Amino acid sequence: MAQHPAYTMAGLCAVGGAIGYAKGRSIPSLVAGAGIGAVYFYAGRRIQNNQDYGHELALAASSLLLFAMGPKALRTRAPVPTVMSVLGTASAGYYTKKTYESRYGV
Repeated sequence: MAQHPAYTMAGLCAVGGAIGYAKGRSIPSLVAGAGIGAVYFYAGRRIQNNQDYGHELALAASSLLLFAMGPKALRTRAPVPTVMSVLGTASAGYYTKKTYESRYGV
């Protein structure tokens, strides 16, 4: 069940990158959205198959998303960066908890 947020974030990142490209013809937005989405998807597959480091990989993707979109959201107040940074924060919190649980058996 823990793979579902990773798959959801994969789709949302890909859509966010596509929106950034459609609005501003920003190729970096498209590449970053697809790249982070791919990392989330890979993390979801690792979690689903009970392989090591799936939660940690999703946490890394969440942190990267937060640190990349947070300053842009504060600077521009645009809706897409703001939503993506909030989702990155929520996802980072969730996968921090899941990483702790998987590591320490809580």
